[in-house]
Amino acid sequence: MGEREMDVSNQHRAEILVEALPYIRKYNNKVLVIKYGGNAMINETLKQQVMEDVALLHLIGVKVVLVHGGGPEISDTLRRIGKEAAFVDGLRVTDRETVEVVQMVLAGKINKTLVKLLEAKGAKAMGISGIDGHMLIAKVKDERLGYVGEITSVNAQPILDLLEKDYIPVVSTVGCDLDGNTYNINADTAAAHIAGALQAERLITMTDITGVMMDPHDPDSLIPCIDVTDAKDLMARGVISGGMIPKLECCMDAIACGVRKVIILDGRVPHAILMEVLTDEGAGTMVVGNKYDK
Repeated sequence: MGEREMDVSNQHRAEILVEALPYIRKYNNKVLVIKYGGNAMINETLKQQVMEDVALLHLIGVKVVLVHGGGPEISDTLRRIGKEAAFVDGLRVTDRETVEVVQMVLAGKINKTLVKLLEAKGAKAMGISGIDGHMLIAKVKDERLGYVGEITSVNAQPILDLLEKDYIPVVSTVGCDLDGNTYNINADTAAAHIAGALQAERLITMTDITGVMMDPHDPDSLIPCIDVTDAKDLMARGVISGGMIPKLECCMDAIACGVRKVIILDGRVPHAILMEVLTDEGAGTMVVGNKYDK
């Protein structure tokens, strides 16, 4: 590369940084909850990019909380011990043996792997689960599902303590009740409740889809921004259906709990988090309380 080409390249980089300045100022010292999952958790290249995005946001002063599930790894571990996964209405049936595997995989293997990756990117991270400090108190969601939990309360203090010490809290979505039972909790649901308890500036939930679409088979029909009223109307009319319904319901729950904006983010897009937070370019659908919040 010639000296002139290098100068142009460096100038372009500088311009990008300057353009990001208003967004850096906007999110400095604000809480951003990211629900991490989907293909971005399985594809190694995407995983590294997500960790880079999270580490960068942390290093510029954003208070990032990373909430994760790990369904595929749980299923894989269950298969290794000869236990077949079963589902009811899209939720994993979780008997006592299964919930022990869930805790081992989520709070152990996955959680600590993510902490190591973030630390390798130069960030400070600390792994915790919903059991620690009675952070996620739950009850049985449905007797047919066994130890699948419905959150009854959130104690955000352990997360706040870590944020105050400049750590990225990496939260695995297992919870407990006051009798000592452990529960498997849906990661989208847990992230929504945690974001609400923290009064987060934004909740970003990563998925393997483009976002909310008028036609699920047509990516060009993406709805870049939708408010709660329109979302309920589209669900009632059947325009939004299937697996998108529980995701949108979690978004609306988060907004009802005080989160300003929720992003359903296409995690298959490289560096989608940075695009969403530090530029005008989005990679999914923004859900807001009402259309005037756009």
